[in-house]
Amino acid sequence: MISTHLQLERKLAWVYLINLVFYLIPLAINAYPAWKIALSFAVLIPFIASYFWAYKCNQNSAYRPILMMVAIATAITPINPGSISLFTFAAFFIGFFYPLRTCLLAIAALIGLLFALNEIYDFNSYYFPLYGSGLVLGVGMFGVAERRRHQHKLKEQQSTQEISTLAAMVERERIARDLHDIMGHSLSSIALKAELAEKLLAKQEYQLATIQLNELGQIARESLSQIRHTVSDYKHKVLADSVTQLCKLLREKGISVELTGNIPKLPARMESQLGLIVTELVNNILRHSGASQCIIDFIQQADRLVVEVKDNGPSKPIAEGNGLTGIRERLDSLGGSLSYNLEQGYAFTVSLPLQGATD
Repeated sequence: MISTHLQLERKLAWVYLINLVFYLIPLAINAYPAWKIALSFAVLIPFIASYFWAYKCNQNSAYRPILMMVAIATAITPINPGSISLFTFAAFFIGFFYPLRTCLLAIAALIGLLFALNEIYDFNSYYFPLYGSGLVLGVGMFGVAERRRHQHKLKEQQSTQEISTLAAMVERERIARDLHDIMGHSLSSIALKAELAEKLLAKQEYQLATIQLNELGQIARESLSQIRHTVSDYKHKVLADSVTQLCKLLREKGISVELTGNIPKLPARMESQLGLIVTELVNNILRHSGASQCIIDFIQQADRLVVEVKDNGPSKPIAEGNGLTGIRERLDSLGGSLSYNLEQGYAFTVSLPLQGATD
């Protein structure tokens, strides 16, 4: 069942109207009087309005523009038998919006209408109803196929959203568990030490109170160190997630991606800057390269991290703009460098020093 909030994709709506050329063919090959030609063109205004009205409808309201299209096609039939084309638009929306059983019954009614019009207006052959029946049935089944494609797409989107939501829930639970494990015992110890020190001070046992306060400070420093380490791990995961999302974005744009090497654990500032650099390089591929393949490679050497971003797009001389200039500025602040070659597509190499890196 189509969701009540689902609308047809509109980007090809105008393209599909090219099928109206079949409606205009009889006007071109027959010597119709001017008033028939004018009337045939005039009815296209409400028909096209009904067509786009259908694009905005859901299953509960789609019957209105469909009936309007059928009524217009029926009314113009005695003047222009090219109205067969108009009936096919109605058949498409019937197939798209309604279950197969309802669709088949409605299309059978349309076919019956074509035969009735043939008898009423005595077209002297069965070309009109037979040819029209084939088109109406075929286009109606195309509408059914489109409906199923949209249903499948919606299920995929829903599954992706559910996975993302579940992943976020798991991540929140992990963070909560980590914070509880890190801080729960430490805060209990701090509270206990502070209470003991307070009692010792009240008894004027200053030496023992000093020992408890020193231990309290040590616990606080250790807890702070653990929190920093945990936050650093989270930031590292953010970089890995960013690279994963960039790979997903490339694949969605039809570019195959190969991610090689391991993303190392880096200081927070370096991770943040590197994430922005890789994002800019990927955006350049999406905007300019025309590539079909991309490789992102993390290479960890003894004292350096090398990140290579390569694609197979047709290369042209590079005029460095704000993007590459921004990358160089970020790398300068980290003591790194950027190089590239254009021999086989675009290949960018980022080099960062690892020695002396601290949070």
